Amino acid sequence: MKPGIHPAYGPVVFRDKAADYAFLTRSTATGDKTIDWEDGNTYPVIDVEISSASHPFYTGTARVLDTAGRVERFERRYGRREAR
Repeated sequence: MKPGIHPAYGPVVFRDKAADYAFLTRSTATGDKTIDWEDGNTYPVIDVEISSASHPFYTGTARVLDTAGRVERFERRYGRREAR
């Protein structure tokens, strides 16, 4: 690696306020705010909108689409297609 061209890589806390979940990892991203972590050290914190703790795909709260209801509504609105 060339010296002086790579961003600083260090510990950062990512916090999902919606799920009240935070995790410590390493990243080149930095934040203006800091947080006192469980190990007694202070780390920069980055607030995120969605994490694995609040995303519907990971939590299993995704909605199931009722396609049968859509077909029936379409047929009521436009009528059934006649057989050829």
